[in-house]
Amino acid sequence: MKFWKRPPRVPLVRLSGMIAAGGGSLRRSLSLESVAPLLQQAFEMPRAKAVALAINSPGGSPVQSALIATRIRTLAAEKSLPVLAFVEDVAASGGYWLATAADEIFADEASVVGSIGVISAGFGFTEAISKLGVERRVYTAGENKSILDPFKPEDPKDIARLNELLNELHGVFRAQIETRRGAKLAVDDPEIFSGAFWTGRGALERGLIDGIGHFRPVLRQRFGDKVQIVPIKAKQPLIKRLSGGGFGADHLVEEVGLHLDERLARQRYGG
Repeated sequence: MKFWKRPPRVPLVRLSGMIAAGGGSLRRSLSLESVAPLLQQAFEMPRAKAVALAINSPGGSPVQSALIATRIRTLAAEKSLPVLAFVEDVAASGGYWLATAADEIFADEASVVGSIGVISAGFGFTEAISKLGVERRVYTAGENKSILDPFKPEDPKDIARLNELLNELHGVFRAQIETRRGAKLAVDDPEIFSGAFWTGRGALERGLIDGIGHFRPVLRQRFGDKVQIVPIKAKQPLIKRLSGGGFGADHLVEEVGLHLDERLARQRYGG
């Protein structure tokens, strides 16, 4: 008597968008809060042979990047499942941080990968407010409470303090990459941790990824042609489903702002 053998399964979790706390109905941001239920569902799937991550993110919050990556590694250890990451358009900065939570990373030849660095950007309005005849009034308790005020001239002490903070964050990011990629990195390449980014082929040469490929052919090659790739999707709130997916006007400004942030971030990498 022949028993029917059920095919293996690989849950696929999409990690797409800016990495930031919060988010909303127009465009979901990637945060531990939004991603944790999807990861839990993926790692608990019966007959799963691995968990696949489809990554398409220009980066964002280093804290949320670290939280998501840590949750992935914790679940992978608990369930003894390998994790495979597949970069689509871009995995840069925090997006690459997420990719390093996987045991193996794949990308398309045209994908953008890297940007292992930290950035802080802003504007100065000191001349603008003087021309408009605006008087700046700020009252603080604590000498460092108003550092980097865009309406005051830059203070060298403030810049030094900011650079110290950025260097510390860069060190945390670098430690994550070195821990997860280890001997795979081309350690003699000083550009790896400079904030530079590359196409998939350049990333492969530097050890930032393990291969060129897309999730469907790679998973079929790894687990057989009959492997079931199961997308894990977020459930919409009941009120949103009943309203046809609409959103309230009170969230519009926040949502548009998040969308613009992502568009600006992607433009850095040609997206």
